Amino acid sequence: MITGVCVCVCVGFGVDPTLRISILDELMLPQSFDGVTQVQGFHGQSRAFLFQGSSRDVKAAAEVAKRMVQKLRGKNEFTVLVTLKQDYLNSGVIFSIHHSEHRFLELESSGQRNEVRLHYRTKGQQDHTEVFPYSLADNQWHKVSVAVSASHVILHVDCNRIYERVVEAPYMDIPGDTLFWLGQRNSAHGLFKGVMQDVEILVMPQGYISQCPDLNRTCPTCNDFHGLVQKIMELQDVLAKTSRKLSRAEEKMNALDGCYCERTCNISGVVYREDEGWTDGCMNCTCTNGSVHCETISCPPAQCPAGTTPTYVKGVCCKECQPVCLFGGREVVDGDMKAVRDSTGRCLLFECRDRTMHQIVSSEPCPELNCPEAEQITLSDRCCKICQGHDFCSEGHGCVEHSDCVNLEAGDCCVCKDGFRPLREDNAYCEDIDECAEGKHYCRENTMCVNTPGSFMCICLTGYIRIDDYSCTEHDVCLSGLHNCDENALCLNIVGGHSCSCKPGYMGNGTVCKALCDGLCQNGGTCASPNNCICQQGFTGKRCETDINECAEGFIECDSKSTCVNLPGWYHCECRDGYHDNGFFSANGESCVDINECKTGRNTCTNDTVCFNLEGSYDCRCPHGHNCTGDCIHDNKVKHSGQIWILDSDRCSVCSCQAGQVMCRRMVCDCNNPNADLYCCPECDPRLSSQCLHQNGLLTYSSGDTWVENCQQCQCLQGQVDCWPLSCPPGDCEFTVVPEGECCPRCVTDPCQADTIRNDITKTCSDEHNISRFSGSSWIKHGTECTLCQCKVRHASHCLSKTN
Repeated sequence: MITGVCVCVCVGFGVDPTLRISILDELMLPQSFDGVTQVQGFHGQSRAFLFQGSSRDVKAAAEVAKRMVQKLRGKNEFTVLVTLKQDYLNSGVIFSIHHSEHRFLELESSGQRNEVRLHYRTKGQQDHTEVFPYSLADNQWHKVSVAVSASHVILHVDCNRIYERVVEAPYMDIPGDTLFWLGQRNSAHGLFKGVMQDVEILVMPQGYISQCPDLNRTCPTCNDFHGLVQKIMELQDVLAKTSRKLSRAEEKMNALDGCYCERTCNISGVVYREDEGWTDGCMNCTCTNGSVHCETISCPPAQCPAGTTPTYVKGVCCKECQPVCLFGGREVVDGDMKAVRDSTGRCLLFECRDRTMHQIVSSEPCPELNCPEAEQITLSDRCCKICQGHDFCSEGHGCVEHSDCVNLEAGDCCVCKDGFRPLREDNAYCEDIDECAEGKHYCRENTMCVNTPGSFMCICLTGYIRIDDYSCTEHDVCLSGLHNCDENALCLNIVGGHSCSCKPGYMGNGTVCKALCDGLCQNGGTCASPNNCICQQGFTGKRCETDINECAEGFIECDSKSTCVNLPGWYHCECRDGYHDNGFFSANGESCVDINECKTGRNTCTNDTVCFNLEGSYDCRCPHGHNCTGDCIHDNKVKHSGQIWILDSDRCSVCSCQAGQVMCRRMVCDCNNPNADLYCCPECDPRLSSQCLHQNGLLTYSSGDTWVENCQQCQCLQGQVDCWPLSCPPGDCEFTVVPEGECCPRCVTDPCQADTIRNDITKTCSDEHNISRFSGSSWIKHGTECTLCQCKVRHASHCLSKTN
């Protein structure tokens, strides 16, 4: 149903200042707002403002907010404009107009979910969020506009129309004490990080033209939008049924050619003969040649004698003279009631009959109300109170056809239905608006407007096919298959061609549509179809968000000299303490060999004991006949046997000397101990201020928690997040590759798949005789048969002794 007249304003480079809300100017930036500094803008000489930090309060003063909201209040056509450069992955609010917990208008860009969100209130007093899947948080400049026209919303990014939707209309009756924030929702949430300039609200349709003048065109109507495909199909079904009815009617008429028939009119079950007339509400109607012709009744001014007054009577269109009564110095129409209270507070009810007020005595008590006294209302025409929201319409009303009864706080009134206009001032009688005759329709090329009760239809001319509710075209490009739409797109015929729109669950420009997964596929997962992620090896979960712990699941068997270490998407076998890799890296740990602590000096035995190497360890043995102290050497200092100390470099580690060997371990945390060192035992810190918010703003970590994010190891320590690069195992192999979604390189055998080649033959090194050797080549050192040398990438020759 389309009603009313919408006034369009075609805009170019200039905009009426009364229609513009320049938020940056209104807030008088740059004044002393912490966290906001002026920087160079999108154009060379333009000014912009950098929003940074987490302690900001960029809020309009009360009188400024009131002035801005006044321009926007009650408007159903406006455009939000902003030019911005948002930091990577930042999820922030561009501006927010909210009262208490209700957001009347808020524009938000989520870098975590790659969404642009428009928050507002509907006429049904419900909070609504319209989500547009699009990424603005890429640290690049973007021109953004959101145009709202009644229930029509269009999103432009960089002068490209990205989305066009029909939504529930916003409710813009904004309270006077509403808060107006820029770059944040409040002091703690939705902090925008990046640069903004030219933040404006234009109270007009198609305001995006002022941002992108090349989009200017002939000014269309305010509700310029394409009908939905389902609605088109329904209209075509109506047309098909109508055609069948007309065909049957034509057959019957052909059979009556030899007869003389008087054409009558059947109105609501009553048959009227030719030229017979009747009154229908405020219309005088006549049956002419089987068709009803009606004209609006012209009511003459009522000349009423003294003691009477003109008023409407139920069932009669024009006012008639009705007797009145005098009550309290005022005239009361016959039949009306008035309630007064005497000096004792008792309610007395009077009714006007025969020019006299008669008291009505009721024996029935007032019904008990189920609402609190603060919500009870006293009326002037009855003694009994009622509750707020009382249904007056159910008590009887005078709203006739095409008019609806609407409850008010202390009574009811009549309102014409959509597509109808009132025939008298109380809206009790309404007539159909002929949109076709009055030019209030949206029928476009190759169509004919046909009026219907309360609306209109656009009928295609002969030889044309329908493309939407209002347009028709000559050729069905979509049906013929001669289009360039993606297989996951809908093809829509338009005048002179066609347009492509991605199906629900897909995003793109229509010629290329990619599946859209809610929350996006993480860790290198691929969105195969709407909300269906195919995960890379090593990850699982609906969004591939969970790393498979190959070590805990028992998928991996490491050599006894190594231990399994889990990595995001992968794992590796790391040599245990007392072992090291022999240089020929093996993924399962077979390349781990014992460290001879006695030969390498990596032991703590004192001079009075002898170091004895063990598999994976060593022992400090006292020679026969000696009385050894069992002391240890640690950091070039003597530690007595049994001595316990805390490391100078790490206050959380405790060491002890036991029979010549130093053993160190992390301090054991007892969270029941009130004196526990929270630095060493962050998991014992219960304070809310020590918690951290995850980068996506959805998870809260306690102090001491760790997680992996974007190939970084992150840890929450007393409210602060610290991240450092994820350590990777050594990949001592010829060809390595870093799979998508993973962080560490894997060994591969195919050089064509490799990201890195260890032995690059374009690099050389010199041997002991200054002869150039290609990287990766090996040779026997001159003068010895037991030394093998190899040229490695680091431009140095490495020689190893060979043993039999």
